[in-house]
Amino acid sequence: MVSLSIIIPAYNEEHSLRIFLPQVIDFCKQRDYKLIVVNDGSTDGTKKILSEYLNDRSTLTVLHNKVNSGYGAAIKRGVREATTDFIITIDADGQHSLDDVDRLFKTAIDEDADMVVGNRGVSSTFYRNIGKWLIRTVTKILMPLDIHDINSGMKLYNTELAKKYISICPETMAYSDIILLTFVYQKCRVIEIPITIKPRTQGVSTINTMTAINTLRELVNIVVLFNPIVVFFPLGMFCIVASVIWGIHISIAGKGISTGTLLGVLTGILILFIGLLSHQISAFRKEKF
Repeated sequence: MVSLSIIIPAYNEEHSLRIFLPQVIDFCKQRDYKLIVVNDGSTDGTKKILSEYLNDRSTLTVLHNKVNSGYGAAIKRGVREATTDFIITIDADGQHSLDDVDRLFKTAIDEDADMVVGNRGVSSTFYRNIGKWLIRTVTKILMPLDIHDINSGMKLYNTELAKKYISICPETMAYSDIILLTFVYQKCRVIEIPITIKPRTQGVSTINTMTAINTLRELVNIVVLFNPIVVFFPLGMFCIVASVIWGIHISIAGKGISTGTLLGVLTGILILFIGLLSHQISAFRKEKF
């Protein structure tokens, strides 16, 4: 029988967990799912709330990080603890619908998918929609991708593959994006279905502008890791073409080739060489996966 674990990373979610956790535990008991909650060094009453449910050890596993290590670090610890065939991540704020857990699980089995992403649709805030659009646009430029909600917190994936890939994923909020891109790069079957998002009633979101900036940085990093030629080739060619255009009028005037043009062309060639070398290293690294 195919089994499932729900992983919830929690940081200072005392008020949300007081309401949401009993619902999740009952949900898991009814379906024989496992529940793993990772308290990521919370400074409020999160640890106390979790201690009240330690009698449900057959269903619930509680892990405590001594210090706040990051959203990705909390999920990675939960992944390492999981022993089921599939795992699904949901947020501790109670915004995810538990009915969608069943839908993603059923979809993974019916479609033989390695990952199923919950598409949240359009956000209620203009600011977040802009951030999601920017991240998706940059990602589409760097690699072909059919998934829309890249940074969705609700993702269901094959546990064995997750354990294999999490070592290269960041410990920050960018984890959600990078684990998805890793599955895509490794030619895993990744599909997306719509989910329902409920408004947050307790606590405060920790997502901010720096989260988006860090995510963009990690996106470029993972693309360079798996497909560096996508970054280095356009950059190298731009340097060469721009340098030639810059100095062509000097050559036409019979004054030879400018130092700036030579420097730009050599820089472009060097970037292309680094890209080719990185591509070979990347191909070798893929074989290790």
